[in-house]
Amino acid sequence: MSVSFPRPPAARSTRLRRASDVPAATVGRLPLYHRALESLLDQGIHTVSSQRLAELSGVTSAQLRKDLSFLGSFGTRGVGYQVAYLHSRIAEWIGAGSDLDVVIVGIGNLGHALASYRGLAERGFRVIALIDIDPSRVGLSVGVGEGTLRIRPLADLPEVARLAQIGVIATPDAAAQSVCDRLVEAGIRNILTFAPGVLTVPGGVEVRRVDVGLELQILAFRERQQRAVSA
Repeated sequence: MSVSFPRPPAARSTRLRRASDVPAATVGRLPLYHRALESLLDQGIHTVSSQRLAELSGVTSAQLRKDLSFLGSFGTRGVGYQVAYLHSRIAEWIGAGSDLDVVIVGIGNLGHALASYRGLAERGFRVIALIDIDPSRVGLSVGVGEGTLRIRPLADLPEVARLAQIGVIATPDAAAQSVCDRLVEAGIRNILTFAPGVLTVPGGVEVRRVDVGLELQILAFRERQQRAVSA
């Protein structure tokens, strides 16, 4: 027996009409909601309460409702959210349905792992070029998605960066700013860096920094706290 649900009315307009108006913290949580909703879809679940969706996303239900309010009005009192509909709306906002081309600079252990990570393609990110300064790596082939890419020299960066929308910096910290400058000069406006240092960029360029060492230090602090409480 199939179960059908009426399509909810179109999300009401809110005072925030542009993606740039949505708070950065909210934008950072939208992929969490999208991933949780995708898991529910895979399980064949049609509706979900704000409490349950919040639990799956690792936030409070109040935070979830506040975040979604920036995008419109989706829930139905007593029913919750229609999973497929909310999933598709969030996908629109985060661009999950459109492919974006990525260039990765620095193909050491980290860069190699990123290039080979199949989750990128599943989420709409297509790695189109791999760049490294080390002559011993240039020319080597790396598995990317269903195929392979040859590592290209740094001199090729301006050419390939003009074809991409996102640049990933996986170089040592000392080279990160120089690589960042080259990416910006080539027209890249969205950069993900794994270098621990802070990068200087002009207005209109977005930089997201992943500092593994910092995150581990935070976990170490939490561990010490827990030990002190249990002592």
